[in-house]
Amino acid sequence: MSTIFSKIINREIPAEIVYENEDILAFRDIRPQAPVHILIIPKIMIAKITDLNGAEHGEILAKMFDAVNIIAKNEGIAESGFRTVFNCGSDGGQEVFHLHLHLLGGRKMNWPPG
Repeated sequence: MSTIFSKIINREIPAEIVYENEDILAFRDIRPQAPVHILIIPKIMIAKITDLNGAEHGEILAKMFDAVNIIAKNEGIAESGFRTVFNCGSDGGQEVFHLHLHLLGGRKMNWPPG
């Protein structure tokens, strides 16, 4: 299944990439909800990792959170604080069904988030 994220991975459409390694790609969200809003995605796309439901993918999640720490430092938000969010399913706000993690920072976060 092709998604906008797989097209970004394959360089079929442009994105402002801020981090990449062999397993992970991270790029700026085109509709940012904070001064820093980065999407972190696994480069592999298989049916079982469209979201967090019903799949075991601890290894790729660990790699995604390793990327969070690197990117937060690079973006200057590690010290002041940031938020990470997985939207899961359409009722959870997920729009692209390719596992992805939002990294938000650069402003004070409110609670509850909405």
